[in-house]
Amino acid sequence: MFRWQFGNHDLDLTHRGLIMGIVNVTPDSFSDGGRFNDPGRAVEHAFTLLAEGADILDIGGESTRPGAEPVDETEELRRVLPVIRAVRSQTKALISIDTMKAAVARAALDAGADIINDVTGLRGDAAMPRVAAESKAGIVVMHMTGSPQTMQAHPQYDDVVAAVRDYFESRLRVLENEGIAPERIVLDPGFGFGKTLEHNLTLMRELPHLCTQRPLLVGVSRKSMIARVMHSEAMEDRFWPTIALSAYAREHGARIVRVHDVKPNREALRMMEAILEAGGSNVT
Repeated sequence: MFRWQFGNHDLDLTHRGLIMGIVNVTPDSFSDGGRFNDPGRAVEHAFTLLAEGADILDIGGESTRPGAEPVDETEELRRVLPVIRAVRSQTKALISIDTMKAAVARAALDAGADIINDVTGLRGDAAMPRVAAESKAGIVVMHMTGSPQTMQAHPQYDDVVAAVRDYFESRLRVLENEGIAPERIVLDPGFGFGKTLEHNLTLMRELPHLCTQRPLLVGVSRKSMIARVMHSEAMEDRFWPTIALSAYAREHGARIVRVHDVKPNREALRMMEAILEAGGSNVT
C-alpha cells in the first residue's frame, strides 16, 4: 500500500514521506503568480527547491486557483517544456507535470517528466487515460468537483469523506480497466477544489479514512483555507500553518506533501517521522 511503482522507480513510502516542490510557470497562480513565469527563473527556482530537499518537482503552466482562466495548449506547452527540458538535462530528480491536457502530458513525458499530476483525476480530457496507460509514468489522481472556474460555487456533499473515498475507489477501478495499474497511482483529496472550509477541515481530520488503498498526497500549502482560519489574507501568515498541516498530515497517514516552501516542510516531516518511528526502525 505504501509503495509507489512507476517507470524504473519503486518508492517505499512506509517510513519516509516525500516532498513535492511547486514550480508555477504562470502569471496568475494564487501565491506566486508571475515570480517564475520566465523559464530561466523557473529553472533556477526548481534547483533551489531541489537544494532544499524536494524529492519531486511539480511543474505547471496553467493556474488552477478558483476562477482561473483556461490556458490554451500551445501556451501551456510554451511555458512548461523549456523548464522540463532544462531541469531534466541537469538532474535525475523526479519531475511531475501538473496539467489537465493529454497533449501537454504527452509532450512533457517526452521531454523527461516522470509523473502526471491531473487535478481532474484523468477525467478532464478524454485522451488522458490513454496517454497515461501508454506511458510508464506515475499518476496523481485528485478529487475535484466541477472545474477551476466553477468548483467553489456552493460545493455540497452529504458526507464529504465518503464522497472522496468513493471517488477514489471508483477511479482506481476505472483506470485499472484503462490499463493503468493501481501501483502507479497516488491519490489527492483535492483540498480547496470544490470544498468549503468545513469540508477541508473535515477531510484533514479524517485523513486516516482516506488512506486505505494507495498512498495519499496532500496539497494545502498557502491555501485560502488557512487564511480563513487565521483571519488574515496576508500570504506570509500562511507559512507556519502550512508547516503545521504538513506535520499533521504526515502523522495521520499522508505520504507526500505538495508545498511551496520545501526546507521547513521537509524538516517537519522528518521530525514527525522520527516520533512515529521512535522505538522501531531508524528513520533516514
